[in-house]
Amino acid sequence: MDIRAILAGLAFAMMWSSAFTSARIIVADASPLAALTLRYLCSGLLGVAIARALGQSWHLTPAQWRATIVFGILQNAVYLGLNFVAMQTIQASVAAIIASTMPLLVALAGWAFLGERLKPLTTAGLVAGVIGVALIMGSRITGGVDLFGLMLCGIGVVALTIATLSVRGATSGGNFLMIVGLQMLVGCAALALATALFETPRVSPSWPLALAFLYTTLVPGLAATFVWFWLVNRIGATRAATFHFLNPFLGVAVAALLLGEALGGQDVLGVAIITLGILAVQLSRQSKS
Repeated sequence: MDIRAILAGLAFAMMWSSAFTSARIIVADASPLAALTLRYLCSGLLGVAIARALGQSWHLTPAQWRATIVFGILQNAVYLGLNFVAMQTIQASVAAIIASTMPLLVALAGWAFLGERLKPLTTAGLVAGVIGVALIMGSRITGGVDLFGLMLCGIGVVALTIATLSVRGATSGGNFLMIVGLQMLVGCAALALATALFETPRVSPSWPLALAFLYTTLVPGLAATFVWFWLVNRIGATRAATFHFLNPFLGVAVAALLLGEALGGQDVLGVAIITLGILAVQLSRQSKS
């Protein structure tokens, strides 16, 4: 892995992890589903426009359309929609920690439902992940965390896991940026319906809201996607996924730095254990490939 790939991986992990902090800022001044709907409308239109400018087509293969719809609904609408709603009552660091367990859940689901054999390193990583989550959630629950918000984050990461397993390899065949843009527009349509059914839109204009919205639209929404596909094309999906082990630490660090979210010793220990667990699972996958 060359230095450019390493820097790109670090940049992707930082952009992905920072999305929870910007979301927390947004939902403080705007209704979550309406804000996320508008974000996906902006990101999706920009993504499609850039893809067209690069010569990509929206004439996708059946597998690509399936991936677009499944990811658009499960990842963009369900996963992020529930996280935005949850972050009205729970800290960004908690949401980031729960979401970062996705690689662990993918490995566990692959064993439980797809018959994939677990290597000893993978098993050790899963056990470490469970221990780390138990440490953090134990301290949070005794500290009075909102259990409904916690449940929404849990359902969201399960939806993201299902989406990941459902579309493995389905995006092959090119038009990657077009697929991403269309996924965002699918998520936008689903969230617009959810907003009409479940939410009364509200907004309290402020500079933090404007800056956070612009950031989450352009950086986690588009830039992180571009960096991810560049990284996958350069070093492969398995090696690129190794950078996910940084997400728990970076998600907590950004929330502490920008939002002043406090961390106890038990939280820090739990984050460290989860980080090592994710690294073990991803290294096991890398050695397998």
